Formats: sequence, structure tokens, C-alpha cells
Amino acid sequence: MRTKTLAVLAVLLGAAAAPPPAPAQSYHVTRTSTLGGDGGWDYLALDTAGHRLFIGRQDRVMVVDEAAGTLLGEIHGLDRAHGVAFDYAAGHGFATSGADSTVTMFDLKTLAVLRRTVAAVDDDGILYDPATGRIFTMNGDAGSATAIDGRTGERIGAVDLGGKPEFGVSAGDGKLYVNLEDSSQVVEVDARALKVLRRWSIKPCEGPSGLAIDRAHHRLFSGCRSGHMGVSDARAGRLVTTVPIGRGVDACRFDAGTQLAFASNGDGTLTVIREVSPDSFVVVANVATRRGARTMELDEATHRVYTVTADFGPAPAPTPERPRPRPSILPGTFALLVLEP
Repeated sequence: MRTKTLAVLAVLLGAAAAPPPAPAQSYHVTRTSTLGGDGGWDYLALDTAGHRLFIGRQDRVMVVDEAAGTLLGEIHGLDRAHGVAFDYAAGHGFATSGADSTVTMFDLKTLAVLRRTVAAVDDDGILYDPATGRIFTMNGDAGSATAIDGRTGERIGAVDLGGKPEFGVSAGDGKLYVNLEDSSQVVEVDARALKVLRRWSIKPCEGPSGLAIDRAHHRLFSGCRSGHMGVSDARAGRLVTTVPIGRGVDACRFDAGTQLAFASNGDGTLTVIREVSPDSFVVVANVATRRGARTMELDEATHRVYTVTADFGPAPAPTPERPRPRPSILPGTFALLVLEP
């Protein structure tokens, strides 16, 4: 009897000492807000000061109230809009325009366009580096990153990345990390000196697009179109592991408060990965979203995830220039999806 009692107590104590189960299993879509408007879309960016979502929409940037899911305004004059970044100290926002190789600087309060700066061909992803006060664009076809002064909007210089960048993140200490889509590598960049310091392979993670960072543990999360997330040790400059994710990924995020990494996938899933330790990662959920919801944003204060998509019609006939054309987007169906734990 005493032995059995001690065994039960040991089980109970062990259960009490174990970490609580990951909240990821309960992530689900709690709200869908139709925003409408024509054209494709790309990245979402959260203005944490103004509680607004900025969404690249082909020829403009849509500005959406985070809580209400309603359109507040638009920033026009872009050609193939991609990403948005913020310099709160300067009071400026920046949006990439990939078809004309420019960056639009705007006033964060009024949304008024202040100037346009030429970056490089196919400027796509964009980030703000707090250590230098610089904005960096990831220029896919140019194979470079362009540095822009966050206060003036002037072009400072560029760094040759030696490959096609898709997305980058700032470590906050003057170093940047960038995915190279064509070579399946991560490069480390000195944001002050504008030079590449290191590079390493993340294969079998092929075709990396989205990138997120766990700054406390120096881990990078590369979402790859091969159906993997590659986790790298930024200090050691090496791949730690890979975990399976959905197909058609285009964005990744990491929530330091919950130790969860996210990959938004065009196949209509949000893959949620728990960081058990800096060297151990497990998939805890593949949450149903909607087809085409391949980009996203995370609010670390509320742990909400935001993604967007639309309804699709048939794809146009293939051509030699476009052998795999995307399906048509049905007008007026563009919508914001909110997922909560």
C-alpha cells in the first residue's frame, strides 16, 4: 500500500513539475473581415504603436485597424507593393515597390508620402535595424540589400549578398540575417559596414522565403518551399534541425512569450512549432486557415496571428512566359483572418 501511494505521489509531482501543454492546439480563426479591393497582395506589417496593420496590395498599401479589422486609409503610387517597415524614432514608414525598384517613405501619423528613393531591381522584403537606424531592402533580382537612412530616406549604400534574397531580420546588435532563395543559404550581414560576414547552407530546406528570429536563444527560422522549416544557430552559423510545415510558405514569425514559431502556408494551413529547447522543436498544430493565406503578421502582446487571402477563380491558360500562371482573384473578396490561441 505504501509503495503504491508513493508511486501515485511521484506521478502527481511529476505532472505538476512538467511544463503546461502548448496553447497552439487551440489556435483557430476567430474573425474574418472582408476588406475588398482589387489586386494581389504580399507582406503584412504590424504598427505596434498605432495598432494598425499595413498590407502591400499591388499598387498601394492598405492600412487596417488591428482591433476592428476596418480600412483606415491607403498609401498610393506603388508598383507591385511588397513589404513595410517602421522607424518609430523618425516617425516614418517605408514600403517597397518591386516593379519600379523604389521605396516609398511616408509619415506614420498622416500616411502622407514624403519621398521615393531608388533601391535596386526587385526590392521585396524590408526591415528596420535599430542598431544603425537604417532601413534595409532585400532586392531579389539584384542579389543585394540596400541601406536607407530612416530619418532622411536617402540611400546610403548596398551590400552584395551573392544570391537572391527573399526576407531578412535584424538581431538588434548590428547584424542582419537574410535568406537566399536560390542557394538555400542564410547570410550574416554587418549592418554598419555593409558587408557579408558569414554564410551557411540550410539544406535540405530548399527555397527559403520567410524568416523569423528568437533573439534570446539566437535561433533563426527559415520557411522553405520544400515543405520544411530550417532552424539555424545564428551564433555558430549552422543548421540545427528541420521540421515539416505546409506547402507554399511565404512568412514566418516567432513569439518570444509563448516560444512558438509560425509558418503561414498557401495550402491553407498555419504550422505552429514549439521551441522545447534551443535545440529541440516539435510541430504542435497545423491550423486550417484558407487557401492562399501565405503571408502573416504576429502581435506578440496579444499572441494573435493575422493573415490574408481572397477567393480564386480559374487560372489563365499557360504561356511560354508564364508556364504556371496563378489563379485569378475574384474582385471584392480580399479578407483579413484573425487567429487566436
